[in-house]
Amino acid sequence: MKRMMSLALVAAIGIVFFGSLAVAAEKKLVIGSKNFTEQQILGEIMIQLLDSHGFKCEDKTGLGGTLVARKALENGQIDMYMEYTGTGLVTILKEPVITDPKACYDAVKKVDLERNGLVWLPYMAFNNTYCLLMRRDDAAQKKIKTLSDLSAYVKANPTKVRFGTNDEFYARPDGYKPLQVKYDFQFPEDKIIKMAPGLLYKALQDGELEVAMGFATDGRIKGMNLVILEDNQNYFPVYNPAPVVKKEIAAKYPELEKIFSELSTKLDTQSMTDLNYAVDGEHKPVKEVAAGFLKSAGLIK
Repeated sequence: MKRMMSLALVAAIGIVFFGSLAVAAEKKLVIGSKNFTEQQILGEIMIQLLDSHGFKCEDKTGLGGTLVARKALENGQIDMYMEYTGTGLVTILKEPVITDPKACYDAVKKVDLERNGLVWLPYMAFNNTYCLLMRRDDAAQKKIKTLSDLSAYVKANPTKVRFGTNDEFYARPDGYKPLQVKYDFQFPEDKIIKMAPGLLYKALQDGELEVAMGFATDGRIKGMNLVILEDNQNYFPVYNPAPVVKKEIAAKYPELEKIFSELSTKLDTQSMTDLNYAVDGEHKPVKEVAAGFLKSAGLIK
């Protein structure tokens, strides 16, 4: 009898132990991102933050552009990545532009859930809108402060301005072509130079371009003494990033809402700009930069 009771006790302990392992093993997420610096930082922030809450994360960051990352989420290759509200609403869902951050988030959250069963978790406090950049001294010399000023200059000097862009901004519905319509100007086709996003800033700094597309929170803007031309006619949508997951994942892990709500208030424009500069300007590893931010924000120990 004693032996039977001992065996039963061992079995019970085994069930509890292996049951606990099974529960722990269930908390797995595959984290993705697009393939530029800010997205890779955001992906690493998610991984480290989730790890601190007991998740085991697989790193699939640096996937590619918007459509690649989105398709990976839809196909179940990843469980989560950060998408920008304006990109989700306009580029992916083909809805009209909304320039108010909360209204844009509310709209993309509602439509994506209804159409595709995807849940947008709390959005971050920074807006990484697209922008057009010039060298600070060149813009001052030409008296170009706004996109309307640029339009007037291009009309008067159509052969003197080389414009750098990546393929995605050139083609997307909230990108270059509608921008021309809004501001009533056009770069000659032979003055439009397409290149990878990482090369645009250096080409602009080195005088190989006069104007380039960029991202408002990119740390290289300050580091390379570039200037953002004011979008004085409010063309660009808002682009607040938010984690996007399938509704089954959101239902399985309801704690995700709270985890990212706490992150959302900490990750503001200045913080993200500093993080981008630490990687691109100071050449620090992404993992180190992400960990430093999370610790300073009190989100991990």
